[in-house]
Amino acid sequence: MRRSSRYGGTGQRDRRAGGRPAVDRERMEDSMDGVVDGYLERIAPADSAAMQAAEARHAQLTKPAGSLGVLEELSVRVAGMTGTCPPQVPQPAVVTVFAADHGVHAQNVSPWPQEVTAAMLANFAAGGAAVNAFAANNRVDVRVVDVGVATPVEQLDIIHAKVRPGTRDLSQTEALTEDEARAAIAVGFELADTLVQDGYRCLLTGDMGIANTTASAALIATFTGATADAVTGRGTGIDDAALAHKTAVVRDALALHDVPSADPLKALQAYGGLEHAALAGYILGAAANRTPVILDGVIAGAAALVAQAFHPAVVDYCVAGHRSAEPGHAVALKKLGLQPLVDLDLRLGEGTGAVLAYPILTCAVRALAEMATFEDAGIGQ
Repeated sequence: MRRSSRYGGTGQRDRRAGGRPAVDRERMEDSMDGVVDGYLERIAPADSAAMQAAEARHAQLTKPAGSLGVLEELSVRVAGMTGTCPPQVPQPAVVTVFAADHGVHAQNVSPWPQEVTAAMLANFAAGGAAVNAFAANNRVDVRVVDVGVATPVEQLDIIHAKVRPGTRDLSQTEALTEDEARAAIAVGFELADTLVQDGYRCLLTGDMGIANTTASAALIATFTGATADAVTGRGTGIDDAALAHKTAVVRDALALHDVPSADPLKALQAYGGLEHAALAGYILGAAANRTPVILDGVIAGAAALVAQAFHPAVVDYCVAGHRSAEPGHAVALKKLGLQPLVDLDLRLGEGTGAVLAYPILTCAVRALAEMATFEDAGIGQ
C-alpha cells in the first residue's frame, strides 16, 4: 500500500502523522487469510463497570437527573468503550474517506458519470470539499483512501490502497471475489490500527463512490430483511422513473444472490463495494482498539451492519453521527440500535454528518469529566 500524505483538517500537513506509511501492505497481505479472525478475537463488549461508574457519577453532577438527555447516555457509552470513568475527551479525531467505484453503474442507477469519483478525490486532496470545510471548523483531520477507484489517481497525494479498479456489476455477477473482499476489509483494519497508534482517539467514517447507494441498499436489505422498496433511495438525486429502475435493480440483485444475513463476507462478495468492505474493517478495527467510531450516513450504516454480522459487540463502539435522508439509513440504524445525534436531511456523504456530530460527542464527555459534583460545589442534593 502506497501512501503519499496525511491531510490535517485545516488543509495543513498533519504534524502528528510522522513519516511511515499509513498501512503496512506487506503485513496486510501476509495476514490476510487470518486477519478477520485475528481482529474479531480482539473485540470485547463495552466495559459494564465503567458504564455503571459513569451512571453513578452523572447522578452526582450539578444538574437535575437526566437533564442532559441523550448526551448522558452517550458519555456513559464512551466510558464503556474506553473502559475508564470519567473517560478522556476523545481527541484528536480523524475522518477517513474511503473511495471506490461500482460496476452496477452500468445499469444507469445514477445520473452522474463514474469519473466524478476520481474528480472528488482530487477535490478532497485539494481541501475543497464539504468534509474539508467541516473538518477544519471542528479540528478533525482528514484522510483520503483510494480502495477501488476505477479511474487512475496515482498522481493524487492521498493514501493508495486500491484492491481493484471498481467492483463488477452486482446485478449480473458477484461484485468481488472472496480474496478481494478480504483484502479491502484488511485495508480498513490496518488503517484503524495505524491511526490509533498515531494517537487518534476518535475515528470517523467517510465515503465517496458514484452508485454506492445502490450497493448500500442491497447490503441493508440483506442484513435487515427489508424490501428493496424500503431501502432504496434517490442517491445523488434521481427522478421517480429512475428510482423505480434503481429499486428494480436492487430487487433483482437480491433475488440473484440470495445471501443469508449470517454471512457478511458473502454479502460483501455479492454486492460490494470496496469502500463498504474497507469501512467494515475500519469499524471493526476501532472496536478492537476500544476507540469510538462515529458513523456517517447510509454507506457507513450498511458497512456497520456488515461489521455487526462479523461481531455483534462492534456496535458498542459505534456512534450514529446523523440520520441520512436516504430511507435505507433509518432501517439500518434501527437494526443497529443506534440513535442519530443529528437529523438535518443530509445525503452528501463524505463524512460530513460524522464530522458535524463530533463536537456533540466531545461535549458529552466533557460534561461527565469536567462538571462539578454537588459535593464539590457545596450544593445539597
